Amino acid sequence: MIRHLKRSLAAEQKAEADSQVRLTVERILADIASRGEAAVRDYSRQFDHWDPPAFRLSPHHIQECIDSLPNQAIDDILFAQQQIRNFAQAQKDALRDLEVETLPGVILGHKNIPVNSIGSYVPGGKYPLLASAHMSIVTARVAGVKRILSCAPPFEGKPAPAIVAAMHLAGAGEIYVLGGVQAVAAMALGTESMEPVDMLVGPGNAYVAEAKRQLFGRVGIDLLAGPTETLIVADDSCDAEMAAVDLLGQAEHGPTSPAILLTNSSALAQALPAEMERQLAKLPTAPVASVAWRDYGEIILCDTYEEMAAEADRIASEHVQILTRDPDFFLSRMTNYGALFLGPMTNVSYGDKVIGTNHTLPTRKAARYTGGLWVGKFLKTCTYQRVTSAEASVKIGEYCSRLCALEGFAGHKEQADLRVRRYRRDD
Repeated sequence: MIRHLKRSLAAEQKAEADSQVRLTVERILADIASRGEAAVRDYSRQFDHWDPPAFRLSPHHIQECIDSLPNQAIDDILFAQQQIRNFAQAQKDALRDLEVETLPGVILGHKNIPVNSIGSYVPGGKYPLLASAHMSIVTARVAGVKRILSCAPPFEGKPAPAIVAAMHLAGAGEIYVLGGVQAVAAMALGTESMEPVDMLVGPGNAYVAEAKRQLFGRVGIDLLAGPTETLIVADDSCDAEMAAVDLLGQAEHGPTSPAILLTNSSALAQALPAEMERQLAKLPTAPVASVAWRDYGEIILCDTYEEMAAEADRIASEHVQILTRDPDFFLSRMTNYGALFLGPMTNVSYGDKVIGTNHTLPTRKAARYTGGLWVGKFLKTCTYQRVTSAEASVKIGEYCSRLCALEGFAGHKEQADLRVRRYRRDD
């Protein structure tokens, strides 16, 4: 039996907040579409208090940011990017172009073609999240994307040196200090000084995610990434300290970040609230994490592994940590998750920052139908066909003609019939 010992806010309260975000973003996008760069600059002043002579950084300014960092920081950035590059390359190597003869004289194939240009958004207004630069830009480079533009907001009134360094070292060709909806809109719609891109990628706050949703169709997007989510699936081999630390490690992302413990251990479920308070008392980001835990935290108690796996699939969380004696039980059974972290020696922070898998992942139950950002997101699998013999064209044409007649498509039927007439050999 599944019992909810702590629940998050009601769905109606969450929906009201979403509605306000949607209306605000609609207004901003319409204004930027109408007024272009003047509107972008107005919103940058309003939201970020940022009004530089140019939003794009020159090579000199980029080098200044890099030079301001200690050598250890550069080494750490390069190490993380190499791990992400290695895994992205392995993923790409698993993909291949295809050509096959399905019938004598009928050749079908596909090619994996990189998109031509992307805009990478790197959040950084609250925390300088340089890891997002690795995840988007390095992966796009491995895929073969030719033009990579990247935007990040100012941090404490100036470009964030670590983000700028990460963007440059990852391979961004154009770097802009510009944040929020105005950055996403500028990349997608273009301005007087910025050519539009074909695809938007990267996480962001609720307004950035909503802007991507509204712009989808005009440009491609990686996925709709809402507030960070974490789910811990644990049995009595997990102690309350580890559960609390790992939940709060993601709750600090924002006050609407869900953090859920799913367990078959009554002792762990009962011990967690007090341990959460103990950890919050010494956590520098407690003002944010405590609100997320209060409003979006949950404790769910199950009886069996089977119940836990089923409930985890229902939740379909972005991050799922498996802190049980048998993590492979869940690896083999679960189907709905953004990323799995198996066993106590790994954790979501590893995946967020350095281990090599991508941290841009599906939220809000999107894990039911999509995975996260990966090298394949930047590739279009495009098919082609070739018929190399008259006999094959006639054979396919006769089937096609009859099928078109069933549908009532006379023009389609004539396309097939023309080939049949031209290529049929006299008996």
